[in-house]
Amino acid sequence: MRKLLAFGSLLAMILLFSNMTVDNVQPKKPDGEKIYKQYCVTCHGLRGDMGVSGAANFVESKLKLDERIKVITNGRNNMASFKALLDKDKIKAVAAYTMTLTKN
Repeated sequence: MRKLLAFGSLLAMILLFSNMTVDNVQPKKPDGEKIYKQYCVTCHGLRGDMGVSGAANFVESKLKLDERIKVITNGRNNMASFKALLDKDKIKAVAAYTMTLTKN
């Protein structure tokens, strides 16, 4: 009976963990491009150069990553703060994505 109970417990653990993948164990990193397209494209444009209502032109921007994180978090001029809408990881992902729109 003990062997059967031990075998059953082992089998249950195997079945439980066999359904787990890396995605289930580790949180997925936010997709900065996807978040940008959802929240930012209306004013900044798909390529970051639209400039509606005074929105920054990312193609010409000289802001560094940490400065962009601050602007997205706290807002600036006509841009609203996103700290209540996006967590820190999502804000950082969006800021990093905007860096890819800048031409050096």
